[in-house]
Amino acid sequence: MKNEILGIHHITAIAGNAKKNYDFYTRVLGLRLVKKTVNFDDPHTYHFYYGDEHGTPGSILTFFPWEGIGTGRRGTRQVTEIGYSVPAGSLDFWQSRFEKNNIIYNKPAVKFGERYLTFLDPDGLKFELTEAKNPDNRAQWETKEVSKENAVHGFHHITITTNKMEATAAILTHVLGYRLQETEVNRSRFITDSVEHAAIVDLVEAPGEAVGHVAGGSVHHVAFRVKDEETLMYFRDKIVELGLNITEKIDRNYFYSLYFREPGGVLFELATDNPGFTVDESLEELGTNLKLPAQYESNRAVIEGILPKLS
Repeated sequence: MKNEILGIHHITAIAGNAKKNYDFYTRVLGLRLVKKTVNFDDPHTYHFYYGDEHGTPGSILTFFPWEGIGTGRRGTRQVTEIGYSVPAGSLDFWQSRFEKNNIIYNKPAVKFGERYLTFLDPDGLKFELTEAKNPDNRAQWETKEVSKENAVHGFHHITITTNKMEATAAILTHVLGYRLQETEVNRSRFITDSVEHAAIVDLVEAPGEAVGHVAGGSVHHVAFRVKDEETLMYFRDKIVELGLNITEKIDRNYFYSLYFREPGGVLFELATDNPGFTVDESLEELGTNLKLPAQYESNRAVIEGILPKLS
């Protein structure tokens, strides 16, 4: 079996108010709440997973909503933008929708030959909706307000901002199997040929920009996808050989993962496809129940009493 990175698995960010986060992503953006659980290290805080109908890797955006957390600052050594793929011709719909819901956005522009629309979520997290050149046939999650003609498919790209891109680019190309596709001004697009979608990492080199601060409205880490645990450990060996610090294998209930900080300062995770989000809920039930890691189940009543209500 070929050992390869299969693009982006998931992206994890930090939010403030849990209900505001839930309302925005399920109602305004029209994503499915795939899993409602808690932070492994802080069980009194939710961990939300949003995605498509099946919770497919490459569509999963997760949040730690910490009430009262300070606001982060975009800068270098960070993932500074999250790009979603949307159907061709849908940006007018999204522009109108953002206006109606008082969402901060910029009018559509073009980058690498693709039309995109930039917007901020309620905590200031920056996104781009991109009408991808390559047809995106990934299944979408439809709601009463967001139909299939406009609904988000999954990730298109992430953007990492760095003072100097050489070391980060080396990890992408020599370890993770990406290749440089093209460059526009100070933005270089790296792509993996192992998958059709959720396959792009943009590096923006900004030598004089200040280092960012990760807090509310910031990306905490980005996870790259591998098929299984055997492949996961193959990449662990490669990273250890480079002299980088990397965790042991961690069981996150829905995937197994490793974490390491790439030389440019961004926290990278490697995450498996297995066992997936239907390991403890049926496809139809995804996101409807509070699922707790086994070590917290005995404290369910206390945890449920502390977590804020979402409706």
